[in-house]
This record gives sequence, structure tokens and C-alpha cells, in this order.
Amino acid sequence: MRSFQLKLHWPWLILLLAGCASVGITQFDPLDEIYGQDSPKSRIVETTSPAGQFYLTEVEPIIEQRCVVCHGCYDAPCQLKLSSPEGIDRGASKDVVYDGTRILASNPTRLGIDARSTFEWRQKGFHSVLNERTQTPAVNLEASLLYQFIKHKQQQPVAETERLSSDIITGINQQNQCPTLVDSQEFLADNPNHGMPYGLPALSDNEFSVLTKWLSDGATMANQAPLSEAYQTEIQAWETFLNQDGLKHQLMARYAYEHIYLAHLYFTDLEANISSQYKEYFKLVRSSTPPGVPIDPIQTRRPYDDPGVQRVYYRLQRDDESILAKTLMPYSLDQNRMDRMDTLFIQPNYTVSSFPSYDPKVAANPFEAFKEIPAQSRYRFMLEEAQFTIMGFIKGPVCRGQIALNVIDDHFWVLFVDPDNAPEEMEKFVAEQRDNLVLPGEKQSNAGVIKNWLNFSVHQNKYLQNKLQLIKRLSDEDKLNLDLIWDGDQHNDNATLTIFRHFDSSSVLKGLVGQEPKTAWLIDYPLLERIHYLLVAEYDVFGNVGHQVNTRLYMDFLRMEGEGNFLSLLPAEERKKLWQYWYRNSHQKVKEYVFGPRVNFDVKTNITFTSSEPKSELFDHVKEKLGALQQSPHNLTNQPLDSTLAQLQNIPKGAPTIMPEMGILSIQDGDDITLYSIIRNSGHSNIDSLLFEDKNRLPEEDYLTINKGITGSYPGAYWHVELKSVPDFVAAVSKLQSEDDYDHLMDAFGVRRTNPNFWQHSDAIHKQYEKGQPNTAGLLDYNRLENR
Repeated sequence: MRSFQLKLHWPWLILLLAGCASVGITQFDPLDEIYGQDSPKSRIVETTSPAGQFYLTEVEPIIEQRCVVCHGCYDAPCQLKLSSPEGIDRGASKDVVYDGTRILASNPTRLGIDARSTFEWRQKGFHSVLNERTQTPAVNLEASLLYQFIKHKQQQPVAETERLSSDIITGINQQNQCPTLVDSQEFLADNPNHGMPYGLPALSDNEFSVLTKWLSDGATMANQAPLSEAYQTEIQAWETFLNQDGLKHQLMARYAYEHIYLAHLYFTDLEANISSQYKEYFKLVRSSTPPGVPIDPIQTRRPYDDPGVQRVYYRLQRDDESILAKTLMPYSLDQNRMDRMDTLFIQPNYTVSSFPSYDPKVAANPFEAFKEIPAQSRYRFMLEEAQFTIMGFIKGPVCRGQIALNVIDDHFWVLFVDPDNAPEEMEKFVAEQRDNLVLPGEKQSNAGVIKNWLNFSVHQNKYLQNKLQLIKRLSDEDKLNLDLIWDGDQHNDNATLTIFRHFDSSSVLKGLVGQEPKTAWLIDYPLLERIHYLLVAEYDVFGNVGHQVNTRLYMDFLRMEGEGNFLSLLPAEERKKLWQYWYRNSHQKVKEYVFGPRVNFDVKTNITFTSSEPKSELFDHVKEKLGALQQSPHNLTNQPLDSTLAQLQNIPKGAPTIMPEMGILSIQDGDDITLYSIIRNSGHSNIDSLLFEDKNRLPEEDYLTINKGITGSYPGAYWHVELKSVPDFVAAVSKLQSEDDYDHLMDAFGVRRTNPNFWQHSDAIHKQYEKGQPNTAGLLDYNRLENR
């Protein structure tokens, strides 16, 4: 077999032109002359077969630890998502998912949803990274893009220098080239540093040997072994529960699906002592087929879109993708969960007169679609798993969240309104406000901006005016006090949350984590429901610019509302002072909105304050009320090591700004490793700007938060420090004033992309991550790993 030359010399060009001109039906492919015709085939073999076992035990771990750490989400370079056999077989595409300028919505390309076969993916423009032509060992390698790129890296590895060369652009905004097999050799000749893993050390000789054997043998893959009878029993019980005939049951199932369709569902009784990496996870999907027969998934853009069938069945589909920290959203299923859903949705005395329409004007407004379910039941369903609910817009499959996230501060605490505080009044108020609680989703994925925004603004203003009257009544009745804050029913640790924003990604933790933040939110039912629908259920990453801008602008309303709820508990004079501080240098229109008559500056709080710092005093009251429920294992303690690292939370101005958004510090003490996250919280004069966030940056207000364990999914840096050298590390970070200083820090303690031991370090971090945080650990993502 002659070696493959990709440049089209004149004999190939003649054949190509002749083929195109001759019949005019099938375009001539020059690769057919060399490797045979392109013909996608099934690569899945029996799990117990030798090839299946080789894939599961030898190949898959390498792909996960070396490939999926960059190729595991919508923002995977070239949409090459290697986190499952289907993704590997689908291949790559030149089309861009994240495009904030598209005039019209693009066709979605969600793995497992928008095509059902490799052939269908080829029709959508995806090209293979495996050989789909003549199946011989030599052709299997020569005609495999995956092999060509990992082989190239073996031949031209990353130089063991301080940094990558200037032609290697890292970060999520790099321009992906996405060559096909035809132009891959020319591409690699022009870009010799673009072998895979990109911008990282090459595979070890053994890893390369294993992948070479796998690819030369035909790249067969296997799914996991069939589920045991115990799992089948659990699936049957849940599918029976969710697919009963009564309208109450059908409406409950629809509501549950629209709120947990992104969840990694697992059976508590079968997975009690198993870490997240090894749990069996399931997805709740809509199917046209009932339980007992194979699932036939219903393909729609949004979970509430018209399914196009007379009856929807809610089914549990096994999730065979690799577990990624950035998308992992665990949600337990057990008898307690089923009983709780029955208590919330079935037992209350209400009647469902008719099943709600799937028309966008109804389906995109949960207050209309689910109006017959008691509001308290809906609220508690989300509230009792508040971390999961908020996690939806932070950790969903949309892995590049700047549109949603540049509307929030870098660090803030979240409290919730107690559902048992004036429940009858809440039911009445929510029912009265249905028409004012409309969301941008009713305009779907091809939306205009100005007219729609003005329309939503009018509704929001009416809603806030009516809400202000409700708050005044609470104040008059002496109910605007600490009883308004949910205490987790004295056992639920979802009572408080902390959110860290890492520019275009974010983290949500239970408890009040880190230093006292600048802002806080108090979330009630209407706000929590709208956050979920705006940023999760109705958000379409494939939507046009109008859809994405409307989402961002509407989230401004919701952030201000959450902040306003919190401020309503403070003295009136303190509210205005804090509003002015939070919205320094804001646009005049924003100031008019913030300081207009809708804001409850004149309402009297029923909490007595005695200090000159009411906000801090309020937080102290909350901590006292919630006790252990507001504590977090991520917070530093008084132990010597934690105390030393805590000094980083009070370092001089300038130093925090030089640090990355989030980095992972590993401290070695003999054979033991302890992990910490160093988080940079960026200061802003305000966060009301859609396009000019940098103009609102206040670097002098940046600060670091040090968390125990791993917070975040996208490390910007790794540091490895011996226990005895921790004071030196703290001193070096404290003295940062320039890039040169940071360069010296990385020289002394960093594990850069170019470090020949990078992969060994990565493996050690993942191992410790899984050990220390077994219920939430997953593969980290290296697309944001800095080259500094």
C-alpha cells in the first residue's frame, strides 16, 4: 500500500473534474481510488468479546484521560465529542456551535438526539475520524484522522520549554481548522505543532501502541454490559410511576421531565457506595413508545416543544457517556423520592381539567402550563434540590456560558424564601401574575430583540409593581423578617448556596462558602422557576442572536429581582447605599430601572439591626438560624495548613488579578496529596453591560478565595507544592505584581502544559478528586488551561 499524499496533483485533478462532469449525479471522491468507497459501518461489538473487552479495559481509559479532557462537550474542538462510542463514530464538523452573531438559528447537532446513525451524521456534514473504507490494518491507520494526528504528535512532541510556541493558540476562542482526511497531511505540514493531544505532551509509548492496535484492528467499540435484573426492576418501577393514565400523573410527569431532563439519574439503593465515575446513570427522555418496548426518543429543540405524537411516554435511557465534571448533575431516585413526588403532585386536592397545550405561548410559560398544580408543590420540587436546579444553567451541556454568566457577579450567596411563609398568599399572587411572568422562550429560536425586550420589560415592571404591594403587606403584618428565609426544614443542606463565576463557566456549592461576598440573592418561587426556564429549558445554544440577546437581557431583570429581594430585609437607607454601590457607573436607563418606583426602598424591614454593617449582621443572623446547614466542607478550617493558605484571601491589590480564574493546588505530604482550589473573583463596578464587560472591570477589587477540594471544572493552572514549601508558595503569590512574577511562580511551583510529567500529574489529580469528592467528581476540562 502506497503512503497517502493529500495534495491534489494533476492526475487526481483530472480524475476529479472528469468525475464531476461525467454523470452529474454522484460527486467523484479521489480517496475512493486509493482506499475504496466510503461506507459507514457499525463498530459496536459484544461487550464480552475479546475486542469489546480490549476497548473497555485498555482503549476507553486512554481516550477518557487523554482525549475527553478536551473533547467532551458542545465546545469540543470541531464538535469532535469523544465521550462515547457514538461520538467517536460521529466524528467532526467544521460548523461552529457557539456563534453569537448568527441571524437565523442553526440546525442542532446534539449527540444522541438529532441523528440516529452515523449515516445521518454524514448527511449533516460530519466527517469521520476513523477509517470507513476498505478494512485492512494498513488502511485503517492511513485513512484514520485520529491516527494521523496522534502519530504526528509522537513524531513532533511538545518541546520541553517553559511555554508552548507562539503558533499554538490555546483557549476556547482559538480558530478551529477541522481538516478532513483529504487535507490533513497538508494541514499538519503547515501546522507542525497541531498533533494530538493539542498543546499538551504526547501519549506515552504504551498508550500510543494500544490506540494504534485498536485503530488498525478496525476501531471496534463496546457499550457497557447489559443491566442487571435489579436495575431493570428499578427502571420498571419508575417508568410505571411516570406513565400512569390519569391527568394528574401525566401533568406531574411532564413537569418533572421539564425540570430534570438534564439530570444524571441514579438509583440510590444500588449505587450507595459507588463513586460518580462508576455509577450507572440514566437520562429521562420523551419516547413515542410505552414501557416494555424499545425507546423511540422524540427529537425536539426544547423539552416542552410539541412532541408530535398523541401520547408521550417518559422513559429511563441508559447514559453511556464519560462522566465529565462540567456536565455531571447527579439526581437520586429511590422510594423516598417517589413518595415525595406523590405527596407533592398526586395527594393534594386539586383537579386537572385538561392537559396543557404545547403551543409556545403556553408551553414556554410554566406558570400557565402548570397552573393547576399548586405553586407550593412546584416550588418545593425545585427548592428541595436547589443546588441541582441552579446547577442547570451552570453545568448543563452548554459548556460555554458567557451569555448567561456575564450577568452575575463572580461570587455571591443565595438564600431562598420559605415555602411555608404565607403559602395561601403565594398561591394567589402567582395565579394573578401569570400573564406578567412571560418568558422570551415563547418567541422560540429566531427572535427579534428590541420589540421583544420592550414587551418583556413592560410585563416585568407590572410584576414588580404588584410584588412591591405584596412586600408592603408582609411588612405591615410584621412578616418581613428572618422567618421569610427557608431554613431547609432544619435538615436540607440546599438551604443556602454559593455561586462562583469563572468568566464563562461557573460553580454552585451548598452552604455559604468563602469570604462575605458583595452581593446576595433571595430567591422565591416565581424567580426560581423563571431562572430554570430562561437559562435551561428554553435556552437554545443553536438559536439566533436575537434569542441569545433576549436571554441575556431578561436575566438582568432576574438578577436585579433576586438582589432586591435580599435587600428588602435590610434597613431602607442601607438598601439604597448598596444599590448605588452595586451599580456604579451604570447606564442611565439602568439607573432609572434600579432606582425607579418599582424598587422597595420605602418598605420597612421587620428585622432589628444594631450594628453599623447591616448586611454583615444579616448574614450572621442567617448563619445562626441555619446552623450546620450553612456550613460547607469546602471552607477553610483553623488547621495549620488551611490557616497558612487563608493568608491568600487577604493579599495586596494587584496580586489576585494576575492569577487565573481558577487553578488547582496540590500539596504533597509524603504519599498523601491534598487538593485546594484557588479562585479569582473579579471586581466590577456593575454587571449590566452585554458587550463591554471589560469597561466595568475594577481589578483593584479582585480577591482570591481558597476552597478545600476542587471547585470548578476548567483549571487555568496546576501548582504542585511540597508541604514544607507552602509558606514559600503563599509568599510568592502574595508578591505578584507582573507577568514576570507569575512566570517565576510557575517556574517554581507550576505544572505547565509543556511539563513532561503533565499527564502523570493529571492522573494523580483525578484520582484524588474521585477519592475526596466521590459523588461529584468527573473528568476535568483542559480547554481553558493557560499557556503562561
